[in-house]
Amino acid sequence: MKDSISKANMDDLQEILNLQYLAYQSEAALFGNKDIPPLKQTLDEVIEEYHKGIILKMVDTDNLIIGSIRAWEMKETVFVGKLMVHPDYRHRGYGTKLLSEIEKYCPQKRYELFTSTRSIDNIRLYQKMGYQEFDRRRVDDQLEFVYMEKIV
Repeated sequence: MKDSISKANMDDLQEILNLQYLAYQSEAALFGNKDIPPLKQTLDEVIEEYHKGIILKMVDTDNLIIGSIRAWEMKETVFVGKLMVHPDYRHRGYGTKLLSEIEKYCPQKRYELFTSTRSIDNIRLYQKMGYQEFDRRRVDDQLEFVYMEKIV
């Protein structure tokens, strides 16, 4: 299958939100709780993120969105978020491709992202891509985020 990554447009946002609801089920399962922000985000909030920064989409040969990533810039930092791949397409290198592509769209000196400390696969991917932990923040008894950065 030949994958294609490009900027998302407004017409893609509902499909990306639907993918987000599907892709983040595995993250929710790590906590035994579906009450996580990516599963509660609304289309209006995604539209706001679209106008604030950039959203990329990865489509398959049938033009279905199978992956996405978002980023926005502030000062010298690009904040990366919502890296997601459809569960049926995971472990094929698509997350790596999406992360590499967002870095090309937003060439900066510093990138920052965060994930749950329980998301071992995510942390491993980010480390492989040159990200290093610089902070941890506890949200509650169950949730702690690890903040990672990549300085180019």
